[in-house]
Amino acid sequence: MISLDKQFLGIAFLGIGLWAWNEKKSSQAPALLLWTCLLNNLSTTHRLSPIEVFIHVWHKFACQSLKQLWTKFSVFLGIIFFLELTAGVLAFVFKDWIKDQLYFFINNNIRAYRDDIDLQNLIDFTQEYWQCCGAFGADDWNLNIYFNCTDSNASRERCGVPFSCCTKDPAEDVINTQCGYDARQKPEVDQQIVIYTKGCVPQFEKWLQDNLTIVAGIFIGIALLQIFGICLAQNLVSDIEAVRASW
Repeated sequence: MISLDKQFLGIAFLGIGLWAWNEKKSSQAPALLLWTCLLNNLSTTHRLSPIEVFIHVWHKFACQSLKQLWTKFSVFLGIIFFLELTAGVLAFVFKDWIKDQLYFFINNNIRAYRDDIDLQNLIDFTQEYWQCCGAFGADDWNLNIYFNCTDSNASRERCGVPFSCCTKDPAEDVINTQCGYDARQKPEVDQQIVIYTKGCVPQFEKWLQDNLTIVAGIFIGIALLQIFGICLAQNLVSDIEAVRASW
């Protein structure tokens, strides 16, 4: 004989399924009805208590969900690690091409310096941080219609550079935004006193060489964390499979 509490549990499960089918009318209602029938079967055919039914089902689907989650996490980390490794190899092999693309990118931004305030702020930040001017030198600013040295240029900034190219005077608290006016009309020796004459591409290469150990250490540390994450995820998946196999 089936006990009264198991009969009541089966009726409750069936009631939940019918409510989902008739009231919610959602695409998940058939699936919910199916699971309520399965739960009813567990509680009656296998003579399990309501608590045992709940624990059994919860363990089954919790473990399955955790297995899928950690498997996806492991695959995701593996893809990122592979892409980073590929990018590093390609950057080393095609370093001259990357330098040319960086030069092309900076010069295009120089042309549009006054057209976009965000781009202007980015260029100013870069030149101030790297203490550089232009891609390979201050004369790259001839590409901009406001700073070129042509006779047809009527701009007050003619043959000058942005203020971010100017060398900084520690005694000045306020930025002189006109410090670059007519800077490139001076002899090169005098230019070096008021503006940075080195380009941003060579300065970036110099920074990489000076900080190669730090940069390499950061990338190696990130790679080790990713490898550790992949191994940890795979170990958890194996543990979950072992738990499921022991049921």
